[in-house]
Amino acid sequence: MREAAKGQGARGEFISRLGEAIRSVAIAHPLRVAIDGSPAAGKTTLADELAVVLRAEGRDVVRASVDDFLVPRAQRYRRGRYSAEGCYLDAHDHAALCRVLLDPLGPAGDRRFQHAVYDRDTDSPSSPPATTAPADAVLLFDGVFLLRPELIDRWDLRIFVSVPFEQTVERARDRESTVDAADIERSWNDRYIPAQQLYFATARPTDHADIIVYNDHIHRPTWEVRPHSPIHRSAFLRADQGDSDL
Repeated sequence: MREAAKGQGARGEFISRLGEAIRSVAIAHPLRVAIDGSPAAGKTTLADELAVVLRAEGRDVVRASVDDFLVPRAQRYRRGRYSAEGCYLDAHDHAALCRVLLDPLGPAGDRRFQHAVYDRDTDSPSSPPATTAPADAVLLFDGVFLLRPELIDRWDLRIFVSVPFEQTVERARDRESTVDAADIERSWNDRYIPAQQLYFATARPTDHADIIVYNDHIHRPTWEVRPHSPIHRSAFLRADQGDSDL
């Protein structure tokens, strides 16, 4: 099912329905939601919007990002600043992500978690105080490469934000206006896009996604709920009340 939000305020309607879909997933521990996608696809914006909707309804939300689980620059650029393999293989501390955040919030965890292990401003380790999440909390975690084999079983709901690669370059130029355009072009064409192509070839993330958000039209995104999704059937029925874009 691929559904287009309709009418005025289409983005807000879409966020509301996606929030409803998230709330329909019932489990006995905090719900761990991955929001995956290419750089500049709109993952962070989507996660922040969903956090606002869920918190407004009284749900406790944990917001975290894969950028808070980077390894130091010397390690992540050891193959070169523009290496696609380095971007995919060397950039993130997945073991720490599981140890301090995903596993504590999982079915066998004690719900005491840390939301970061790295400080980008100082390029150094970070160790914020541990916090205990309520059993009905929602973790909204955005970032790249989240549906790779090392992490795939740690998520209770998997969202993939899909945007054509060439469009992500345009968005990067728009949002990073103070960065040299040639450097952006090289970063995307030599590092980020080839790394995503490697990711697609080896991990096939869209095959594992429960929801695919087509975000090429930011103000009128569409979404597809996959048959294996844990979203409750009633959420499907409410979404079907809108116009379909099949």
